[in-house]
Amino acid sequence: MQYAPTLKEKTAQFIRILLPILITQIGLYAMNFFDIMMSGHAGSADLAGVAIGSSIWVPIYTGLSGILLALTPIVAQHLGAGRKKEISFSVIQAGYLAIVISLIVIISGSLFLDLILQQMKLEPIVRQIAHDYLGALSIGIVPLFLYNVFRSFIDALGQTRVTMIITLASLPINVLLNYALIFGKLGFPTLGGVGAGYATAITYWCSCMMAVFTMLYSKPFAGYRVFKQLYKISFQEWKTLLQIGIPIGFSIFFETSIFSAVTLLMSEFATVTIAAHQSAINFASLLYMIPLSISMALTIAVGFEVGAKRLGDAKQYSFLGISIAVVMAVLTSLFLFFFRGEIASIYTQEKEVLELTKQFLLYAIFFQLSDAIAAPIQGALRGYKDVNATFFMSLVSYWLIGLPLGYLLANFTSAHAFGYWIGLITGLAAGALFLFIRLLFIQRRFAKQSTT
Repeated sequence: MQYAPTLKEKTAQFIRILLPILITQIGLYAMNFFDIMMSGHAGSADLAGVAIGSSIWVPIYTGLSGILLALTPIVAQHLGAGRKKEISFSVIQAGYLAIVISLIVIISGSLFLDLILQQMKLEPIVRQIAHDYLGALSIGIVPLFLYNVFRSFIDALGQTRVTMIITLASLPINVLLNYALIFGKLGFPTLGGVGAGYATAITYWCSCMMAVFTMLYSKPFAGYRVFKQLYKISFQEWKTLLQIGIPIGFSIFFETSIFSAVTLLMSEFATVTIAAHQSAINFASLLYMIPLSISMALTIAVGFEVGAKRLGDAKQYSFLGISIAVVMAVLTSLFLFFFRGEIASIYTQEKEVLELTKQFLLYAIFFQLSDAIAAPIQGALRGYKDVNATFFMSLVSYWLIGLPLGYLLANFTSAHAFGYWIGLITGLAAGALFLFIRLLFIQRRFAKQSTT
């Protein structure tokens, strides 16, 4: 990351940061995508079981890993201010925190997973597949959270191409292991959807090891000597990470858990409806990687400029990112509209599931524009270390507006399962409007502080 004085140079640098992040995010999400898609070809029960398991795991993972995203603006601002010696200390402390979070997740899962699944109205085979899938996935939780720390450090230095390479190297491992363990190929037993959990867990270990090797032996990371000194636990640094990270984590949790909550509420519908809903939401979430990646790139760029006290440049990056996201949203909406049949056929060949998935994908079009505004603004606000507003926005727009409205429409109108999607779209739109107003306020506040 370096200073870019003109808009043209900023655009070029932003795209250089963004493209590897986008490829990385697509690669990471593709693991979940291939889990669900390949499980679907093993049978609708496997698809529904993995979908339910993912609906429980994804909000927990994204919410808790969101806490660790606090490291990105911390490192970016240290770098912008020239405080390079502080970086390795912050990375190690975030690593300690990641291990503690991982252990809490594993212990909590062993205590409460059965209870959660028993409360759901699932067919016994679907419940068992969901349970065993999550049990298999738990083997990779520690390296997954550690990798999030290492990735935040690498990306904050502007070296996003490195994490892209690690992800691209990991993805074929995941697909090959899915093929072997789901379908019983290459001498492995046929495990169905459960095999996807083992495949993904092993892939997490591979990604983590590649990141460690890179930080030890590749420039510029080796120069920060991250692993040369194992600092004592600093609860003060943990406090700093948590003060920034907890609001980030909760805002991400509220956003991702709303989709999982809808999936769980839809367990009262037939397995076919669950499978179609999850297929559509899975692809819509894949497209969400575009505004999410722009958001992450904005955190790096805005954080760097704020650390260097170049507030005008930070503002330019903010609106540059939002503009790119809106253009991409228009393109992805057109893609969804014209190719929804082909997209649905990726997940299943069962006629009833296929037709329902196509209908759900029409509603997914309306997610695109709201996400294109809300996600980049969240990234820009994190660059300013303004994180409490996004937490509040996520709670209100998703849980106090989106979910209640969706429940009413699904249960008291003819919209049925589609009612939940209408509620989500309404919540997303409300959140996007609130965040835009908040960004303008923060930019004005920083501008006033710089003149006093």
